[in-house]
Amino acid sequence: MSGKEAETTRDRASGHRPQEGRAVPPGLHFVSTPIGAARDITLRALDILAGADVLAAEDTRTLRHLMEIHGIPLGSRPLVAYHDHNGEAALPRLLRALEEGKSVAYASEAGTPLISDPGFELGRAAIAAGLPVLAAPGASAVLCALTVSGLPSDRFLFAGFPPSTKAARDTFLRDLAPIQATLVLYESPKRINQTLADLVQCLGPDRYAAVCRELTKRFEEVTRGTLKELAEAFAEREVKGEIVVLIDRAAEVRADAETVDAALDKALASMTVKDAAAAVAAAYGLPRRDVYQRALARGR
Repeated sequence: MSGKEAETTRDRASGHRPQEGRAVPPGLHFVSTPIGAARDITLRALDILAGADVLAAEDTRTLRHLMEIHGIPLGSRPLVAYHDHNGEAALPRLLRALEEGKSVAYASEAGTPLISDPGFELGRAAIAAGLPVLAAPGASAVLCALTVSGLPSDRFLFAGFPPSTKAARDTFLRDLAPIQATLVLYESPKRINQTLADLVQCLGPDRYAAVCRELTKRFEEVTRGTLKELAEAFAEREVKGEIVVLIDRAAEVRADAETVDAALDKALASMTVKDAAAAVAAAYGLPRRDVYQRALARGR
Protein backbone atom coordinates (compact mmCIF):
# COMPACT_ATOMS: atom_id res chain seq x y z
CA MET A 1 0.00 0.00 0.00
CA SER A 2 1.28 3.45 -0.90
CA GLY A 3 2.92 5.58 1.78
CA LYS A 4 3.21 8.69 -0.37
CA GLU A 5 0.56 10.50 1.63
CA ALA A 6 2.55 10.50 4.87
CA GLU A 7 1.91 13.74 6.70
CA THR A 8 5.36 15.22 6.92
CA THR A 9 4.56 18.45 8.73
CA ARG A 10 3.23 16.88 11.91
CA ASP A 11 5.35 13.72 11.70
CA ARG A 12 8.77 15.26 11.13
CA ALA A 13 9.99 14.91 14.72
CA SER A 14 10.26 11.21 15.48
CA GLY A 15 11.52 11.64 19.01
CA HIS A 16 14.35 9.21 18.29
CA ARG A 17 17.83 9.86 17.01
CA PRO A 18 18.87 7.02 14.73
CA GLN A 19 22.22 5.68 15.77
CA GLU A 20 24.29 6.51 12.70
CA GLY A 21 27.36 4.40 12.24
CA ARG A 22 26.09 1.73 14.60
CA ALA A 23 27.04 -1.66 13.21
CA VAL A 24 24.14 -3.50 11.61
CA PRO A 25 24.77 -7.27 11.49
CA PRO A 26 25.64 -8.67 8.05
CA GLY A 27 22.69 -10.04 6.15
CA LEU A 28 19.49 -9.07 4.41
CA HIS A 29 17.20 -7.00 6.64
CA PHE A 30 13.57 -6.68 5.54
CA VAL A 31 12.39 -3.36 6.97
CA SER A 32 8.69 -2.58 7.43
CA THR A 33 7.73 1.03 6.73
CA PRO A 34 4.64 3.12 7.58
CA ILE A 35 1.41 2.60 5.64
CA GLY A 36 0.37 6.17 6.37
CA ALA A 37 1.58 8.21 9.34
CA ALA A 38 5.38 8.50 9.21
CA ARG A 39 5.66 8.04 12.99
CA ASP A 40 4.45 4.46 12.65
CA ILE A 41 7.97 3.30 11.86
CA THR A 42 9.82 1.42 14.61
CA LEU A 43 12.97 2.60 16.36
CA ARG A 44 14.78 -0.54 15.23
CA ALA A 45 13.84 0.15 11.60
CA LEU A 46 15.29 3.66 11.91
CA ASP A 47 18.54 2.27 13.33
CA ILE A 48 18.84 -0.24 10.48
CA LEU A 49 18.18 2.43 7.86
CA ALA A 50 20.80 4.63 9.50
CA GLY A 51 23.47 1.97 9.79
CA ALA A 52 23.06 -0.52 6.91
CA ASP A 53 25.87 -0.67 4.37
CA VAL A 54 23.48 -0.85 1.41
CA LEU A 55 19.89 0.31 1.09
CA ALA A 56 17.36 -1.11 -1.35
CA ALA A 57 13.73 -0.28 -1.97
CA GLU A 58 10.88 -0.81 -4.39
CA ASP A 59 10.61 2.97 -4.74
CA THR A 60 13.80 4.80 -3.82
CA ARG A 61 12.03 8.19 -3.82
CA THR A 62 9.64 7.02 -1.11
CA LEU A 63 12.51 5.69 1.02
CA ARG A 64 14.53 8.90 0.56
CA HIS A 65 11.52 10.91 1.67
CA LEU A 66 10.97 8.72 4.74
CA MET A 67 14.62 9.04 5.70
CA GLU A 68 14.48 12.83 5.33
CA ILE A 69 11.43 12.99 7.62
CA HIS A 70 13.35 11.13 10.33
CA GLY A 71 16.66 12.87 9.80
CA ILE A 72 18.60 9.91 8.39
CA PRO A 73 21.31 10.90 5.89
CA LEU A 74 22.03 8.59 2.99
CA GLY A 75 25.62 9.76 2.80
CA SER A 76 27.77 7.82 0.35
CA ARG A 77 25.86 4.57 0.78
CA PRO A 78 24.36 2.98 -2.35
CA LEU A 79 20.58 3.12 -2.71
CA VAL A 80 19.39 0.39 -5.08
CA ALA A 81 15.97 0.20 -6.71
CA TYR A 82 14.62 -3.34 -6.57
CA HIS A 83 11.22 -4.06 -8.08
CA ASP A 84 9.39 -6.43 -10.41
CA HIS A 85 10.82 -4.84 -13.54
CA ASN A 86 14.54 -4.76 -12.72
CA GLY A 87 15.06 -7.86 -10.57
CA GLU A 88 17.38 -9.57 -13.03
CA ALA A 89 19.81 -6.65 -12.88
CA ALA A 90 19.42 -5.59 -9.23
CA LEU A 91 19.33 -9.00 -7.54
CA PRO A 92 22.91 -10.06 -8.42
CA ARG A 93 24.22 -6.71 -7.16
CA LEU A 94 22.49 -7.11 -3.81
CA LEU A 95 23.58 -10.73 -3.46
CA ARG A 96 27.20 -9.72 -4.09
CA ALA A 97 26.97 -7.20 -1.28
CA LEU A 98 25.58 -9.88 1.04
CA GLU A 99 28.27 -12.35 0.04
CA GLU A 100 30.89 -9.69 0.88
CA GLY A 101 29.55 -9.64 4.43
CA LYS A 102 27.67 -6.36 4.15
CA SER A 103 24.34 -5.46 5.70
CA VAL A 104 21.60 -4.81 3.14
CA ALA A 105 18.31 -3.18 4.20
CA TYR A 106 15.36 -3.71 1.87
CA ALA A 107 12.44 -1.37 2.62
CA SER A 108 8.94 -1.81 1.30
CA GLU A 109 7.21 1.17 -0.27
CA ALA A 110 4.76 0.91 2.60
CA GLY A 111 3.97 -1.82 5.09
CA THR A 112 5.65 -5.19 5.53
CA PRO A 113 7.96 -6.40 2.74
CA LEU A 114 6.73 -9.31 0.59
CA ILE A 115 3.05 -8.63 1.45
CA SER A 116 1.88 -7.55 -2.04
CA ASP A 117 5.33 -6.06 -2.37
CA PRO A 118 8.50 -7.14 -4.22
CA GLY A 119 11.27 -8.85 -2.32
CA PHE A 120 10.27 -12.50 -2.39
CA GLU A 121 12.83 -13.52 -5.02
CA LEU A 122 15.53 -11.55 -3.20
CA GLY A 123 14.76 -13.27 0.10
CA ARG A 124 14.57 -16.70 -1.49
CA ALA A 125 17.87 -16.19 -3.33
CA ALA A 126 19.61 -15.08 -0.12
CA ILE A 127 18.28 -18.11 1.76
CA ALA A 128 19.35 -20.45 -1.04
CA ALA A 129 22.85 -18.98 -0.83
CA GLY A 130 22.98 -19.61 2.91
CA LEU A 131 23.01 -15.90 3.74
CA PRO A 132 21.33 -14.39 6.84
CA VAL A 133 17.79 -13.07 6.34
CA LEU A 134 16.22 -11.03 9.14
CA ALA A 135 13.08 -8.96 9.62
CA ALA A 136 12.48 -5.64 11.36
CA PRO A 137 8.71 -5.95 11.90
CA GLY A 138 6.35 -3.01 11.80
CA ALA A 139 3.25 -1.68 10.09
CA SER A 140 1.07 -4.02 8.04
CA ALA A 141 -2.19 -3.02 6.37
CA VAL A 142 -3.44 -6.60 6.74
CA LEU A 143 -3.06 -6.69 10.53
CA CYS A 144 -4.15 -3.08 10.99
CA ALA A 145 -7.37 -3.73 9.06
CA LEU A 146 -8.00 -7.00 10.89
CA THR A 147 -7.65 -5.18 14.21
CA VAL A 148 -10.31 -2.54 13.44
CA SER A 149 -12.69 -4.69 11.37
CA GLY A 150 -14.55 -6.33 14.24
CA LEU A 151 -14.18 -9.69 12.50
CA PRO A 152 -12.66 -12.86 14.02
CA SER A 153 -8.88 -12.74 14.09
CA ASP A 154 -8.09 -16.24 15.37
CA ARG A 155 -7.82 -17.51 11.79
CA PHE A 156 -7.51 -15.40 8.65
CA LEU A 157 -6.41 -15.73 5.04
CA PHE A 158 -4.69 -12.93 3.16
CA ALA A 159 -5.58 -13.43 -0.51
CA GLY A 160 -4.04 -10.29 -2.02
CA PHE A 161 -5.56 -8.48 -4.99
CA PRO A 162 -8.42 -10.21 -6.84
CA PRO A 163 -7.89 -10.63 -10.61
CA SER A 164 -8.95 -7.64 -12.69
CA THR A 165 -11.03 -9.56 -15.27
CA LYS A 166 -14.58 -10.54 -14.41
CA ALA A 167 -14.36 -14.28 -15.14
CA ALA A 168 -11.06 -14.75 -13.32
CA ARG A 169 -12.29 -12.69 -10.37
CA ASP A 170 -15.47 -14.77 -10.03
CA THR A 171 -13.46 -18.01 -9.99
CA PHE A 172 -11.04 -16.51 -7.48
CA LEU A 173 -13.85 -15.40 -5.13
CA ARG A 174 -15.81 -18.66 -5.40
CA ASP A 175 -12.71 -20.60 -4.42
CA LEU A 176 -12.46 -18.45 -1.28
CA ALA A 177 -16.15 -18.75 -0.39
CA PRO A 178 -16.09 -21.93 1.75
CA ILE A 179 -12.88 -21.16 3.64
CA GLN A 180 -13.35 -21.15 7.42
CA ALA A 181 -11.32 -18.00 8.07
CA THR A 182 -11.70 -14.25 7.86
CA LEU A 183 -10.77 -13.30 4.28
CA VAL A 184 -8.53 -10.29 3.67
CA LEU A 185 -8.24 -8.69 0.21
CA TYR A 186 -6.52 -5.64 -1.19
CA GLU A 187 -8.41 -3.72 -3.85
CA SER A 188 -8.00 -0.73 -6.12
CA PRO A 189 -10.36 2.23 -5.54
CA LYS A 190 -11.29 1.96 -9.23
CA ARG A 191 -12.59 -1.59 -8.79
CA ILE A 192 -13.98 -1.64 -5.24
CA ASN A 193 -17.57 -1.04 -6.45
CA GLN A 194 -17.48 -3.99 -8.86
CA THR A 195 -15.62 -6.28 -6.46
CA LEU A 196 -18.20 -5.72 -3.71
CA ALA A 197 -20.99 -6.53 -6.18
CA ASP A 198 -19.12 -9.68 -7.23
CA LEU A 199 -18.63 -10.67 -3.59
CA VAL A 200 -22.40 -10.53 -3.09
CA GLN A 201 -22.87 -12.87 -6.07
CA CYS A 202 -20.08 -15.28 -5.15
CA LEU A 203 -20.24 -15.34 -1.34
CA GLY A 204 -23.86 -14.33 -0.71
CA PRO A 205 -25.41 -11.07 0.50
CA ASP A 206 -25.42 -11.76 4.23
CA ARG A 207 -21.75 -12.33 5.03
CA TYR A 208 -20.54 -9.60 7.41
CA ALA A 209 -17.63 -7.56 6.06
CA ALA A 210 -15.62 -4.36 6.44
CA VAL A 211 -14.05 -1.96 3.96
CA CYS A 212 -11.01 -0.18 5.41
CA ARG A 213 -9.72 2.85 3.51
CA GLU A 214 -6.62 5.01 4.01
CA LEU A 215 -5.52 3.23 7.18
CA THR A 216 -3.48 5.41 9.60
CA LYS A 217 -3.86 8.41 7.27
CA ARG A 218 -5.80 11.63 7.75
CA PHE A 219 -8.94 10.38 6.00
CA GLU A 220 -9.00 6.89 7.52
CA GLU A 221 -12.41 5.27 7.19
CA VAL A 222 -13.84 1.89 8.19
CA THR A 223 -17.27 0.89 6.83
CA ARG A 224 -18.87 -2.23 8.29
CA GLY A 225 -21.97 -4.20 7.35
CA THR A 226 -23.19 -7.11 5.27
CA LEU A 227 -21.78 -7.54 1.79
CA LYS A 228 -25.13 -6.41 0.38
CA GLU A 229 -25.10 -3.25 2.50
CA LEU A 230 -21.52 -2.45 1.55
CA ALA A 231 -22.14 -3.06 -2.15
CA GLU A 232 -25.08 -0.65 -2.03
CA ALA A 233 -23.09 1.94 -0.06
CA PHE A 234 -20.21 1.94 -2.55
CA ALA A 235 -22.22 1.37 -5.77
CA GLU A 236 -22.33 5.00 -6.88
CA ARG A 237 -19.48 6.31 -4.78
CA GLU A 238 -16.22 7.65 -6.18
CA VAL A 239 -13.53 6.23 -3.92
CA LYS A 240 -9.91 7.28 -3.44
CA GLY A 241 -7.03 5.81 -1.48
CA GLU A 242 -5.75 2.40 -0.50
CA ILE A 243 -8.38 -0.21 0.41
CA VAL A 244 -8.49 -3.44 2.43
CA VAL A 245 -11.64 -5.59 2.31
CA LEU A 246 -12.33 -8.17 5.02
CA ILE A 247 -15.09 -10.78 4.91
CA ASP A 248 -16.31 -12.99 7.75
CA ARG A 249 -15.73 -16.73 7.48
CA ALA A 250 -18.24 -18.97 5.81
CA ALA A 251 -20.93 -20.40 8.02
CA GLU A 252 -20.33 -24.06 8.75
CA VAL A 253 -22.54 -26.24 6.58
CA ARG A 254 -23.54 -29.65 7.86
CA ALA A 255 -24.75 -31.90 5.09
CA ASP A 256 -26.44 -35.28 5.38
CA ALA A 257 -25.80 -38.09 2.90
CA GLU A 258 -28.84 -37.20 0.81
CA THR A 259 -27.67 -33.59 0.40
CA VAL A 260 -24.14 -34.68 -0.56
CA ASP A 261 -25.46 -37.19 -3.11
CA ALA A 262 -27.73 -34.57 -4.67
CA ALA A 263 -24.83 -32.13 -4.93
CA LEU A 264 -22.64 -34.81 -6.48
CA ASP A 265 -25.29 -35.72 -9.07
CA LYS A 266 -25.55 -32.07 -10.07
CA ALA A 267 -21.79 -31.61 -10.24
CA LEU A 268 -21.22 -34.86 -12.17
CA ALA A 269 -23.52 -33.61 -14.93
CA SER A 270 -20.83 -31.14 -16.00
CA MET A 271 -17.60 -32.19 -14.25
CA THR A 272 -15.23 -35.09 -14.04
CA VAL A 273 -15.50 -37.34 -10.98
CA LYS A 274 -12.36 -35.80 -9.51
CA ASP A 275 -13.50 -32.19 -10.01
CA ALA A 276 -17.03 -32.91 -8.80
CA ALA A 277 -15.72 -34.54 -5.63
CA ALA A 278 -13.36 -31.63 -4.99
CA ALA A 279 -16.12 -29.04 -5.47
CA VAL A 280 -18.62 -30.79 -3.21
CA ALA A 281 -15.99 -31.53 -0.55
CA ALA A 282 -15.02 -27.84 -0.49
CA ALA A 283 -18.63 -26.67 -0.39
CA TYR A 284 -19.53 -28.82 2.61
CA GLY A 285 -16.21 -29.00 4.41
CA LEU A 286 -15.91 -32.76 3.98
CA PRO A 287 -12.84 -34.99 3.50
CA ARG A 288 -12.07 -35.04 -0.23
CA ARG A 289 -11.17 -38.75 -0.22
CA ASP A 290 -14.55 -39.75 1.25
CA VAL A 291 -16.49 -37.61 -1.23
CA TYR A 292 -14.38 -38.95 -4.11
CA GLN A 293 -15.28 -42.54 -3.22
CA ARG A 294 -18.94 -41.54 -3.08
CA ALA A 295 -18.63 -39.80 -6.45
CA LEU A 296 -17.00 -42.88 -8.00
CA ALA A 297 -19.94 -44.99 -6.93
CA ARG A 298 -22.48 -42.52 -8.35
CA GLY A 299 -20.57 -41.92 -11.55
CA ARG A 300 -20.64 -45.57 -12.62
